[in-house]
Amino acid sequence: MKYLFLNYPKCSTCIKAKKWLEENGIEFESRHIVENNPTKEELKEYFKKSNQPIKKFFNTSGILYREMNLKEKVAKNNEDELLEILSTNGMLVKRPLLVGEDSVMIGFKEKEWENLKK
Repeated sequence: MKYLFLNYPKCSTCIKAKKWLEENGIEFESRHIVENNPTKEELKEYFKKSNQPIKKFFNTSGILYREMNLKEKVAKNNEDELLEILSTNGMLVKRPLLVGEDSVMIGFKEKEWENLKK
């Protein structure tokens, strides 16, 4: 199975995740999350596959997140509005995202990614 690896090449966590994927022989297609930002439709699909709350998809440590005062919006806006916001700029999206046929990993936590090898 081949995964879609959405990442920002300058992000140290993304670099670690990519190295981990390569070292573990996991096939993936790399996609620059800023140059080729996920669409609202893609994000909706990822959200459903992830079984995670929508707020997990936001890069809460990013400058843009703070500049746009998104903490407040994430707390009160509905799912559709939040997906629309996320689709406007790849820097708003938590990275890396690893998209499989029926799963989505948000961020890189090696222990969680270990399940990919099984």
